[in-house]
Amino acid sequence: MDLFGTDGVRGEVNKDITPELALKLGKATKIITEKDDAILICTDTRKSGLTLGYALASGVSSIGRNGYLLDVLPTPAVPILMDKFDAKAGAVVSASHNLARDNGIKFFNSRGLKLMPNVEEKLEKFIVAQERSALANWEDIGDIEAVENSGELYLNSLRERFAGELPDLSEFELVLDCGHGATYRIGPKLFEELGAEVYEIGVNPNGFNINQNCGSTSLQRLKGEVVSRKADLGVAFDGDGDRALFVDEKGNEVDGDRVLYLVTKWLLDEGKLEPPTVVSTVMSNLGLEKSLSSLGVDLVRTQVGDKYVAQEMMEKGAIIGGEQSGHVIFREINTTGDGLVTALMVLRILRETGNNISELAGDMLQYPQILYNVPTDNKEDFQANSEIQEEVSRWEEELGDGGRILVRPSGTQDVIRVMVESRTQKRAETVAKELGQSIDKELNGN
Repeated sequence: MDLFGTDGVRGEVNKDITPELALKLGKATKIITEKDDAILICTDTRKSGLTLGYALASGVSSIGRNGYLLDVLPTPAVPILMDKFDAKAGAVVSASHNLARDNGIKFFNSRGLKLMPNVEEKLEKFIVAQERSALANWEDIGDIEAVENSGELYLNSLRERFAGELPDLSEFELVLDCGHGATYRIGPKLFEELGAEVYEIGVNPNGFNINQNCGSTSLQRLKGEVVSRKADLGVAFDGDGDRALFVDEKGNEVDGDRVLYLVTKWLLDEGKLEPPTVVSTVMSNLGLEKSLSSLGVDLVRTQVGDKYVAQEMMEKGAIIGGEQSGHVIFREINTTGDGLVTALMVLRILRETGNNISELAGDMLQYPQILYNVPTDNKEDFQANSEIQEEVSRWEEELGDGGRILVRPSGTQDVIRVMVESRTQKRAETVAKELGQSIDKELNGN
């Protein structure tokens, strides 16, 4: 069945993701909850969100659990608010950075962590079995309750967790791109309350325009607005608000790797980085690893997916981790990537140091990184192909410590992704292309 991907269940609405499937997923939460437990549910701004959200809540109710439906809110609001509602699980109806034709459902466990593959497999088996025994007796059906003002509850929780250390943004000009997504109301509200002069982009969702030429996947307009307005900073969130990317005062992108670097360096200076460890994924730039090493900080890598980062952070005791794509986890504040928290931390550092983000992030070494996709219907043959593995090893030996190669099957598409980093752009392009063509020949006969 293979329902779950890198980040929950995701696909095209009414084709891959249907109300029937949402209902079944709601019933399957019996695996991770007990009778009368509460489950928090939120959606982003997609037209399909409420349809799937109510179907999910109906499944939850039918097994004797109580479903609390929050306002349109970012994904990270769910693990933060679970404590306030004594909820034992959370669910988010969103396809993150995808366009509106797609939607998805992802779950959080009682610790506020996304479900690991072994638990997702149990949910999937439960759905396949279609056990009627999952249903509660008629008198034990759970409640479904809409929670009013949950956006303010989330913001209040953030204020509490920052414990009086929110930045004063008086005389700070900020361009904010909410991607017509889940942060469109609470994002501008939060930063204006802190005193910033906020120019808003992507705050007029109509159910169909989420992530459309805006947000963290499309920074061009944000870059232009920051430069033309001579703003201090640009911030872009994705559709479900769990990631943030930045644009500096010169119009240059600052990705998640650079954010991890500048925050780590500040934490070190403040004597707050204990242990001296940062967790990221195999996609993080080799330059980040070398730059952190020069500071005496270890970089621990996981497979792609912020849930793996969060799990490793828990195991290592690390207080910061994240992904190049902008998921950054500050474990003392939230258990998952939170775009608002990331922006607040960056702004706090800018105000306390008096520096621009370009100055703070600019001294991180960054290797040119090239991605080359090999379309194939034979992803499963990749690991077992000795010719491919030998070719990868040959190129790795040639690059030595001056580069890095990562070859992996995509979790969402029928492609093999080839990532190459080298000291020069030209060398990275050459290796990626030649290695990609070799893989194409082996798997596809081309």
